[in-house]
Formats: sequence, C-alpha cells, structure tokens
Amino acid sequence: MYIIAVVFAATMVLVIERILTLQKLTIDKSSLNESLFSMILRGDLKQAITFCDRKPAPVTNTLKAGLVQVLNRRPDEEVQVAMDASVLRETPRLEGWTAFLAVFGNVAVLIGLMGTIFGLIASFRGVANADAATKAQMLSAGISEALNCTAFGLLVAIIAIVSYGFFQIRIGRAINDMQESSMNLMNLVVANRDKIKG
Repeated sequence: MYIIAVVFAATMVLVIERILTLQKLTIDKSSLNESLFSMILRGDLKQAITFCDRKPAPVTNTLKAGLVQVLNRRPDEEVQVAMDASVLRETPRLEGWTAFLAVFGNVAVLIGLMGTIFGLIASFRGVANADAATKAQMLSAGISEALNCTAFGLLVAIIAIVSYGFFQIRIGRAINDMQESSMNLMNLVVANRDKIKG
C-alpha cells in the first residue's frame, strides 16, 4: 500500500505540473493568427516579432522563427526550415514527462496485484497455525486487506492512464496548431512578399 501511495503522489504531482505547464504554453490560435496576420498584411514584421516576444509559447516561437527569416529576406525554403526546426524544438517542451503517466498507470496495477498475492500468502500462512475458532476471521481480514491493495492500485492506474490520454490529446492539438500556423504564415508570406517590409 505504501509503495502505491508513493506512485499515487508522483502521479498527482505530474498531473498538476502538466496542467499548469500546458496552460502556460498553449494560447488561443485563432485570436493569435488574427492579430499576428493582420500585422503581417500591414507589412510590419518587426511589430509581429515583438508581438510574438510578448507571448512566449511554442506556437509564437515557431512563427517568430519564420518571421525572423522573412525579415532577413531569406528564401521561402529557409523560412519553412526555420519553422520546422522550431516545431521540433518546442515539441519536447509540450510533452515534458507525460509519458511517465502511462508508466505509473502500469506500475500501479502490477504493484497492487503483487500486494494482493503477498497479502493472500501471509493470510493463508497465518491461518494454517491458528485455531479453528479464529481461522475464518483471520482469513477474511487478510483477504480484505489484500483486495484493498488491488483496488488502490487500480484507482491510481485509472487516474494515471486517463490523465495520460487527456494530455496526449492536448499536446497533439498544440503540435497541430504549431504546424497549421506555420503553414498559414508561409502561405501568407508567399502571397504578400511585395507588401512585407523590414
């Protein structure tokens, strides 16, 4: 039970850390694109870069990487390469230690089952030497404690695995936002090269 409690504590710390980190690193893509792309269409790249600096997040860092290349009048291929490289750099920041939630989920189940087996072995060993009057009481108490171990392990596993799935969806959306915004920026730059000034 104590080992499962440690896994539970680690799971909750990781869940809270991921919630806070993902809230900080994700921003509303549609309002960002509306504000940023209007600056680009007005041809003011420096203001767009400053806007990205004021809202540091993976998607703004990716767009800034492309905007810097546009400002330096680099070819379209280099603009796209800079944004692709930024997506690769930012993805691990979004993922963090999320994979450990799946590990904690599996480990909690296994520890719970192991605790149940050890509990049952101890119960039957104790019953073997007990008198007939107390055997049933000792056996039911031991089995109850062993099953509590399984239940606690399963509870921790459910929390960890559901959290893992939830964070995987949020991280996947954030990565898609980075890629979609970089493609939109690229299309905007290619279509409006003549309007964009340094």
